Formats: sequence, C-alpha cells, structure tokens
Amino acid sequence: MTGKIHSFESFGTVDGPGIRFVVFMQGCPMRCLYCHNPDTWPLHGGGDYTAAEVAARAVKYKSYFTGGGGVTVSGGEPMLQAEFVCELFELLKGQNVNTALDTSGVMFRADDVHVYDKLLSFTDLVLLDIKHIDEAEHIKLTGHSNKNILAFARYLSEIGKPVWIRHVLVPGITDCDEYLLKLREFLSSLSNVQRVEVLPYHTMGVVKYQKLGIPYPLEGVLPPSAERIKNAGEILKLS
Repeated sequence: MTGKIHSFESFGTVDGPGIRFVVFMQGCPMRCLYCHNPDTWPLHGGGDYTAAEVAARAVKYKSYFTGGGGVTVSGGEPMLQAEFVCELFELLKGQNVNTALDTSGVMFRADDVHVYDKLLSFTDLVLLDIKHIDEAEHIKLTGHSNKNILAFARYLSEIGKPVWIRHVLVPGITDCDEYLLKLREFLSSLSNVQRVEVLPYHTMGVVKYQKLGIPYPLEGVLPPSAERIKNAGEILKLS
C-alpha cells in the first residue's frame, strides 16, 4: 500500500517515549488556528511511499530505540490514511518495534469502530491531541466538533489502550482555568491516561504561512507565560 508522506525525522525526542523515528503523514481535515505545519494540510502533497519502504527506513535506526523508543506516526492527521498506517505498524511490530500514533482523533466514528480496531491492535501508544474541551470553542479553533475526539478518548479507555494526552496552551483560547478544569474532569473519567503534556503555544510556524501566502490567524498572540504553563500543568497533572 502507498501512503502520502510529508517528511521524516530520524531522531525525535518529543513524540513519545525514548528516541523515535517520526513519520509525518500528509493531509489533515482540521484547520487549527495555531497549526505550525500548514504545509501538511492538502492530501495531494508529500511523497509516495510504500509501507515496506517506510518500515525499512525506520528499522535502520532500531539500535537507537532505547528507553522505550520506536516509531511514531504523526501528521497532518495519520488516521486519514489509517489503512497505510495499519500496514506499516504491522510490519514494525513484526520486528519488535514500539509504535505510537499521534492523532487528533477527529476521524473516529463510534458506529464504525472495527475500522480502527486492527490499527489499534498494532499500536502500543496513542498520543491524543485534545485541542479544546468546549465544543463551541473547539469548532472556532479547528473548524470541527470535538464529539468524535472525545468519543475516541472514551473508546481508547474502554479497550485499555495506553494514552498520552497532549493539550496546546494558547493565551485567550485554551489558557483559561474554566476550560482546563473541565478538561481535567473529563480526563479523570478515563482509566488509560499515562501522561498529560501541556504544549505551550509558539510562533515558529509563522514563516511557513508567509511562504505559502496564507494569513497567520493568531497574529499578535504571544506564547503563554511560565506562570500560566505551570498553572495548566498543575490543573491537568495526573493524581
């Protein structure tokens, strides 16, 4: 099977445990206002690779996968190409490589879970990005409802799949104690969350918008202060 891939990172240290080979898939249905990779949005971009080619490329770095390292498939939105990722993960598990899926969960459909079960059977860890806990605010932030995302989180809890939650802290959007407390309440209802990561908003992607001729949606918004980052971490930390 052939997949559309944006790029690779051979020595990732922030996309799951240990040192990881990261595959960035091409294509994403969401348009998050703070997205720092707008070049991954269109599905028609990127390069064509077979799952076998990507697996062979990744296992060259297997000797570095210490401390629980392995391969992370990110995006874009990798579940847009779920069948390809499933084939890739099956190949990697055949070589005893740890696999992590970095997803927003937006593609999940609760009435069609069998589509995802095979992929999840070859997935060791899900890095689930919860963009905003409030549905109306989530729609303003991403252009999509969060209902499928929260349903995906619940489903992962039901099947006992290990999850790391990732939440981007954006001043004036997600950096609000009311929303953080609401998110913490939701996370408390799940039984499989191993870690919660607060990711401070940054402006490093602005140059990509300029190169693509796209207006940057959060012009003038500054990264959160160290105090607010600490506050969010305290609210969201696992008990």
